[in-house]
Amino acid sequence: MLLSKVVTLANVQVIIDGFAAMGFPNCGGAIDGTHIPILGPDHQGSQYINRKGYFSMVLQALVDHKGRFTNINVGWPGKVHDAHVFRNSGLFRRLQEGIYFLDHRITVGDVEMPIVILGDPAYPLMPWLMKPYTGALDTEKELFNYRLSKCRMVVECAFGRLKGRWRSLLTRSDLS
Repeated sequence: MLLSKVVTLANVQVIIDGFAAMGFPNCGGAIDGTHIPILGPDHQGSQYINRKGYFSMVLQALVDHKGRFTNINVGWPGKVHDAHVFRNSGLFRRLQEGIYFLDHRITVGDVEMPIVILGDPAYPLMPWLMKPYTGALDTEKELFNYRLSKCRMVVECAFGRLKGRWRSLLTRSDLS
């Protein structure tokens, strides 16, 4: 009942300005996934064993510049990769259709840039999703990665606060 009141996209311009102050222009959020430990289900249990070897469900979240949740997707088995969870989410569809954010483009150099979200290397590179460069990097790419990482840390901190406040999310609940 509280989901639509607590997890909501607030004033987009304030979010963009917040990320710009942190070093990344025209950014509407940072995305990542975390694992919530669960009791192994009786059916399809192997699908819920994550890469770290325990049963879990994936919580994917988009957060604003202050680490407030603006979109969540929860319930995928722990074995499922972040990119798969993302590509099958309502958030992906709305971003792909251009309806999640208002059309607010800026020009960087000679390129028109839409509002973007920031992800780690697990996410697909899209016109509206930035991820870090990999491989041998020059100074400009290193600076880009530094700024992206600095802004993307808000989602890591948001998960830390969530699990710190709701300590039961750190260990599995022995409930069916």
